[in-house]
Amino acid sequence: MTDQHARAEAFRKLHEGPTFVLPNPWDAGTARILTDLGFAALATTSGGLAFGLGRRDGANLVSRDETLVNIRAIVAATHLPVAADLENGFGPSLTDVADTIRLAAEAGAVGGSIEDATGHPDKPIFDRAEAVERVEAGVAAARALPFPFTFAARAENFLYGRPDLDDTIERLRAYEAAGADVLYAPGLPDLDAIRRVCTAVGKPVNVLAGGSAAVTVAQLADAGVRRVSVGSTLSRVALSAVIDAATEIHAAGTFSYAPGVRTYAQVNALWPEADS
Repeated sequence: MTDQHARAEAFRKLHEGPTFVLPNPWDAGTARILTDLGFAALATTSGGLAFGLGRRDGANLVSRDETLVNIRAIVAATHLPVAADLENGFGPSLTDVADTIRLAAEAGAVGGSIEDATGHPDKPIFDRAEAVERVEAGVAAARALPFPFTFAARAENFLYGRPDLDDTIERLRAYEAAGADVLYAPGLPDLDAIRRVCTAVGKPVNVLAGGSAAVTVAQLADAGVRRVSVGSTLSRVALSAVIDAATEIHAAGTFSYAPGVRTYAQVNALWPEADS
């Protein structure tokens, strides 16, 4: 707990500025790579985990237990603070949300996010009042922990075909009032929308980068963003490389990708000898 408390304090302090990047490993190996590259903290990715398990993301197909196993593996692979993507709390009740925060902390996470997406295509977003209650339950569970767990609340409108910026901002304001430490609306379309969100709230804002919008960390910082994550992007980069290489092998019987790939020895050397 002493080590976890230190990680939690370090993670909380990062949100005081300047703007920092919070990359998203999906397993222990990628956590070690990102740690060695010099990032200050890491966050898990529900998308990366789902893809690694051969499942679709955002459809309640990954269990809480599987998510907790992934958190433990990533925490054990790094000395850095780790925040957890906890989807919508893995259940319909407020108790589900609170238990998810508590269990994520027991798995080693020092922060985590709860989203207002339901995982059901017929009604993809919780009604605002219910979403606020779920944030309140998560915040209460976070505050009951013996270290400063950084709680992020997510407004998912733009990821689920509801590009309503006004409603997104109102939701983030309500989540702020409910006690969230960080506010997050993935899928915002441009810097103007990001700037509007940042100026509308009084807590640090996380923005999802690495998608189709060509933005830089410096531009996001100028817009008021405090934390930048990449979600499932890095896992999709890896999967894209596998698909392209395997397609070439199958279709053409050639291996033109090989010269650009790190050698077996180079990759093997990434892992500490004591762990081999």
